[in-house]
Amino acid sequence: MTALGRINLGVSLLFVLVTLAGLALLLRQASHDVQRELQAAEAVVEYLGEVARSNPGSLRPELTENLRHIRVSWLRPGELPKAQSESVIEHWIAERLLGSSSLVADAWPLEDGRELRIALDPFDEIEEIQDSLLQLLLLSAFALILSLLTIRFAVLRARRVLDELLAGLRQVGAGHFDTRLHDHGLAEAKHLAAHFNDMAITLQQVQADNVELTQSLLELQERERTRLGQTLHDDLGQYLSGIRAQACLLKVIADRPQQVQDTARLLDDNCERLQQGFRSLIRDLYPVVLERLELGPALQQLAADWQQAQGIRCRLQLGEQLPSLPLASKAHLYRLVQEALTNVARHADASEVRIRLQRRGQGLRLLVRDNGQGTALPLRPGIGLRSMRERSRSLGGELRLHSRPQSGWALCLNIPLEATR
Repeated sequence: MTALGRINLGVSLLFVLVTLAGLALLLRQASHDVQRELQAAEAVVEYLGEVARSNPGSLRPELTENLRHIRVSWLRPGELPKAQSESVIEHWIAERLLGSSSLVADAWPLEDGRELRIALDPFDEIEEIQDSLLQLLLLSAFALILSLLTIRFAVLRARRVLDELLAGLRQVGAGHFDTRLHDHGLAEAKHLAAHFNDMAITLQQVQADNVELTQSLLELQERERTRLGQTLHDDLGQYLSGIRAQACLLKVIADRPQQVQDTARLLDDNCERLQQGFRSLIRDLYPVVLERLELGPALQQLAADWQQAQGIRCRLQLGEQLPSLPLASKAHLYRLVQEALTNVARHADASEVRIRLQRRGQGLRLLVRDNGQGTALPLRPGIGLRSMRERSRSLGGELRLHSRPQSGWALCLNIPLEATR
């Protein structure tokens, strides 16, 4: 059953219950009224009986035809009183109101041979009650129809909004994030349209950010490949060419000991620089130090190498009793700190960076702060900030950034320890 059908059924049942309750109350009140009317009519019947006993001829039809709840009949010998035409409803009402109560009826013989019969007749009152019941039923039926039509109008209007919402959701599900809902007159529809449009705008922005991020990752991949190629060609390749030339020179000057020693010394220097270049390249590609050291000593080495390479003071403060983390969690934290230091070197224009890692309750807290130029938040995050946010989500933590112009940057990360297991 549709929602409109369920609403109509519920409203109809409610109206039926209210109508039945109204009918019951009306019948109860009518029963009391009829009893009072009949009691008053009985007194009139008794009076008319006394008049009939003393002077039956004084009762004429024109005097008694308008009496309420009393029926006076003049019957010829053998004639029966005319049966009053009663509808089924009136008969049912009479049974409910009068029950087994007997109606007063008396007869007196007249001089002309006719018989005078006086009886109680409550059917005038019952007819009025029937009219009241019918009016109540008609009013209830009219109110029910009007309510159902109003509900239908309101539901159909709301369904148009829902149909438009469903169509919009299908469009969004198909990837059309430029879909927007129209503004309707209903306040609820306006709120719904506003939330839907905000969601669509957010999804559209996320899609644009994903496209931009994909392009940035491709560009980063190309830059890394270019850097690796240049490093291998210009640095390592140059040292290898020098080593090869010096090896050839050794063959020529084998009989000159001093020159052999000088050439051997150059070979040793070139081999050491080649080894350092390989180590630096491997460290950038993968932090092998994490496989041998815990996170604290690995961060100490990272801070020292970064300070030496960038010429910016880096102060590292490690808390006591740092937990032992899995390799994947250590790698995420290490890379996050590495990316934060890279951003400081590229954008902060700072002279000092402070890094603090400590245990707090059931989690870890990382704080990276510099004394650089800062900026006014919010800002559009680049690939570095997005990378750090993704790593914080992978750690199950919450990354927060704080910055003001001329007050530097502060990066705060809280990580629950159970998320790193």
